[in-house]
Amino acid sequence: MAFEEVTADKQTAEMLEKAKKAGIKTVFDRFQEQQPQCGFGLLGPCCRICNMGPCRIDPFGEGPQLGTCGATVETIVARNLLRMAAGGTAAHTEHARHTAQVLREATEGKVPYSVKDPKKAEYVARKLGISTEGKTPSAITKEITEIALTDFVSLKDQIMHYMKVYFPTRIECWSRNDVYPRSPYRDIVEAMQRSTMGVDADYESLFLHTIRTGLSDGFSMLVATELQDILFGMPKPIRSKSNLGVLRKDMVNLIVHGHVPLLSEKVVDAARSDEMINLAKQAGTEGINVAGICCTGNEVLMRRGVPLAGNFLQQELAIITGAVDAMCVDVQCIMPSLVDVAGCFHTKIITTMPQGRIPGATHMAFVEEKADEVAKQIVKTAVENYRNRDKDRVHIPSENIEIMGGFSFETILHFLGGTLEPLSYATFVDGSVRGVVGLVGCNNPKVKHDYGHVRLAETLIKNDILVVGTGCWAYAAGKAGLLVPEAAAKASTKLRGVCRALGLPPCLHMGSCVDNSRILVAVSQWARDLNVDMCDLPVAAAAMEWMSEKATSIASCAIGMGALTVLGTVPQFYGSEKVSKLFCEEAAKKFGGKFMIESDPDKAAEIIINHVEDKRGKIGLKS
Repeated sequence: MAFEEVTADKQTAEMLEKAKKAGIKTVFDRFQEQQPQCGFGLLGPCCRICNMGPCRIDPFGEGPQLGTCGATVETIVARNLLRMAAGGTAAHTEHARHTAQVLREATEGKVPYSVKDPKKAEYVARKLGISTEGKTPSAITKEITEIALTDFVSLKDQIMHYMKVYFPTRIECWSRNDVYPRSPYRDIVEAMQRSTMGVDADYESLFLHTIRTGLSDGFSMLVATELQDILFGMPKPIRSKSNLGVLRKDMVNLIVHGHVPLLSEKVVDAARSDEMINLAKQAGTEGINVAGICCTGNEVLMRRGVPLAGNFLQQELAIITGAVDAMCVDVQCIMPSLVDVAGCFHTKIITTMPQGRIPGATHMAFVEEKADEVAKQIVKTAVENYRNRDKDRVHIPSENIEIMGGFSFETILHFLGGTLEPLSYATFVDGSVRGVVGLVGCNNPKVKHDYGHVRLAETLIKNDILVVGTGCWAYAAGKAGLLVPEAAAKASTKLRGVCRALGLPPCLHMGSCVDNSRILVAVSQWARDLNVDMCDLPVAAAAMEWMSEKATSIASCAIGMGALTVLGTVPQFYGSEKVSKLFCEEAAKKFGGKFMIESDPDKAAEIIINHVEDKRGKIGLKS
């Protein structure tokens, strides 16, 4: 395996070479061992929902055309996609519910957290129609969280409060198609019930509930983002460093990995305390270096300036540097293989959440009431483990790249002078910005690591399209030098002028994967300002390297919001021509959004550019 062929990132290739020499298998090796992957699984016509199966349908018409129960290929494929969306929505819903629960308990003085951004609390309260007159920030926040917690579990057949006030231009479309989200717990349960053997066999009905479930994911992402801003403070533009080179030979290295910042924020506090710094210096180090992987990393970058060590496919490679003294994980996108890789070094893998245990890891239960104590114990464990580091086996890549994160919707408004009018002028009057595209998603060994993310972003900004993004895409863009204002030099002449005038990068880091809601809120407000629907704007989305069930629910949400969504790895739906056509063509007639499948980033860029220009033409923008 030529490592330059599997990754566009030089540091990743460098560490893969080290792993090979040491005989350590990584996700890239295990992916190759899985080849050839099951064709029925790849295309989707494989059903194992009941114990009469597993059943499979021959998509070429030569074998069985019905499952044992009589399910058609359309039913099987649509059920599988719905279950994926339900799984993704469940992940974000539990994240958001946990945040809401902790924030409510913070207002009651039950946990060691507080309201750090009362202005954001007032903003959310005004959106929800809550009076703030004469109320303390804690009282306002408690009302906000009570509404969120009610929306999570409501059995009422009505749209959720948050969705109604944040996305008003979409309500008529959702109602017309009978997909308006009611509550994530209800929609997830209904998704599982509908897809159980002997219930919903209509692929169109299953498709519609997939969109509804995705919209419930949109609610959960929105709640998580808004409440985390209240709890931890609004992100603001902040400079830091990215890639494996951020690890330090002369410091204790502690990596936070996962998606929930409730613990990682406390870990950063503990690592920066005089007590822990003195302990680290007593151990013969220069201090404690906290670095992030995946979306927990994005969260503490945005608010605390913590450097980013690597995205999803780099998590094992961070350990292989030999310099990581502890990796603290919470939930989502955490490879069970971390324990095996860590066994080749001194690194301690510390699990923290009751839902996210790994055999062989050290478990330090995250208890909200004792968050400070747990965080301190995690940091202390890393410091004490430093003495076990084999300095002769340490290999840290030499280069790291400067990045800028922290672009919330409110921050972007600040750069624009408090209103979206400058963006509207640049887009609709002088044409210096043709449109806005959200690039999101994971990494996937099916495609070249980071290549699609970076190539697509570079092509779009060369064609006057502003890029915003989240998640593992943000890591890739950062490593490619696209997340700093100086990157405007890589953009087209017109977009370069806009970026330099405003002091903005051409690619804006908007946060973690739940922060996709920041993009949706921005597009929604833009549509309201212009008195159009979200689907009418020259915007699009793309996930060139997606792999998670969460990406399925996010992409389904994007369709429901009216966005063209380009997927770079193929969903498991081509076993049914009718289902794939429903997502890729007919969805646009119902919602204004649809999937397009294209793994080549140059062709994906062409699709997006043509879509943006088409939208401009339809609303009378020919320039």
